[in-house]
Amino acid sequence: MQLDHTAAIVTGAASGLGAATAAALAGRGVTVYGLDLDKAVAGANPADGVHLIPTDVTDEAQVSAAIERITGEGRPLRLAVNCAGIAPSARILSRRGPHDLDLFRTVLMVNLLGTFNVLRLAAEAMSQLDADEHGQRGLVVNTASIAAFEAQIGQIAYAASKAGVAGMTITAARDLAQFGIRVMTIAPGIVDTPMMAGFSDEVRAGLAQTVTFPRRLAEPTEYARLVLMIADHDYLNGETIRMDGALRMTAR
Repeated sequence: MQLDHTAAIVTGAASGLGAATAAALAGRGVTVYGLDLDKAVAGANPADGVHLIPTDVTDEAQVSAAIERITGEGRPLRLAVNCAGIAPSARILSRRGPHDLDLFRTVLMVNLLGTFNVLRLAAEAMSQLDADEHGQRGLVVNTASIAAFEAQIGQIAYAASKAGVAGMTITAARDLAQFGIRVMTIAPGIVDTPMMAGFSDEVRAGLAQTVTFPRRLAEPTEYARLVLMIADHDYLNGETIRMDGALRMTAR
């Protein structure tokens, strides 16, 4: 799919995977609209060509308003990348009692419902575009995690939400095939994002040693490069790609 002179949505674009992806797409001549929460947008320094729009991805009205603005500014919306997510940790049972139900609900709302909300509304906008010579109208790339497959102790809510993202990939691809819209998912391993900044160098080095090869943390730019590769490779559809250096998470 040609990205030149198109528009893209990237959620969670104020930092981490989203910021790296937004910058990489802008570097390819894409007009990028980054959706993130108010407080994240206020403290962000986006790359040239990236326009941040304060948006809660779980809110239908806010996402619809953002897409209406994007489609009204001229360039066709061909790509949506869902990077927004949270990863709190809690066990099913602990000294404090059972897992907080509101916390579990919040993780599912942001990671799974938020992803689906942007997926469905972006797909609606893409479906109204003219198809290219190959019948394509757009691409949605979602973000799962290797925790969708072998999560660690304390990751029950995160694992459930990311397994949901991975699980809906093939169905979404089949649902949207009639409109010429591809759907792919990336499942990253341990990525050196701001979420990792609170860990000591010793802990980070220990995490890197758990990766099979290359024995280091992944870089957000590597996720961004994979998004670009998926966009360029028209035959990739309905699949979840692990980007993890062959890491298989242990129980703890």
